[in-house]
Amino acid sequence: MASPNPSGGFFHRLANPARFQRLSAWLMPWLVLITLGCFGAGLYYGLYASPIDYQQKDTVRIMYVHVPAAWLAMMSYSTLAISGFVALVWRHPLADIAGAATAPIGAVFTFLALFTGAIWGQPTWGTWWVWDARLTSVLILFFMFLGYIAIRNAFDDQARAGRAASLLAIVGVVILPIIKFSVDWWNTLHQPASVSKLSGSSMDPAMLRPLLIMAVAYMALFGVLLLLRMRLELTRRRVEALQMARAGAATP
Repeated sequence: MASPNPSGGFFHRLANPARFQRLSAWLMPWLVLITLGCFGAGLYYGLYASPIDYQQKDTVRIMYVHVPAAWLAMMSYSTLAISGFVALVWRHPLADIAGAATAPIGAVFTFLALFTGAIWGQPTWGTWWVWDARLTSVLILFFMFLGYIAIRNAFDDQARAGRAASLLAIVGVVILPIIKFSVDWWNTLHQPASVSKLSGSSMDPAMLRPLLIMAVAYMALFGVLLLLRMRLELTRRRVEALQMARAGAATP
């Protein structure tokens, strides 16, 4: 007989820990190879073989590290919000684990975007930091990652912590369109979008190609780190469950 809840059945099959462990074990070597290959090619073409900018000169090469980090910061928060939604609606422990694993990774990508942006901004704007709409909204994103991590560690009850953190992630998703369109909605020092435009990219293909290769490298790295953290967390929980079972059996 067909399942009365096809979506729930699909997520139940996808979220099976044993199936996830098998799938992630198969994916990991491929993601590592993609990460290493794309980082090698992207860094070579971006930092050495690509042309310099007629205004920024060699300073523009920071773009190949900064821009993918900013993209991954937003992608990480999207993953966080989706994991939180699935965890709240379908009560899947694996979705909750995915959210907990994503938050520190997203915080690191966001910090990297802020740090490299400051390095890029100093020679370009003459200052390390301005309260620019794009920069300020990305800083808020960084604090939201930290807030999610803090909430998850504020409760002894993991289920309660997961629900509270998931709610924060879902509500906080409003920051993503603000980051995306801040350069269009307000007057900012930050340059407008030059890659993802309806009219097509305005970047020179010799610059766009290594940028996209670096973006693939960052996404593959995100996948490696996420799967690794999730596998470690599943192992930790399994060990804790075995220890509790043994302690219960030994109690007279």
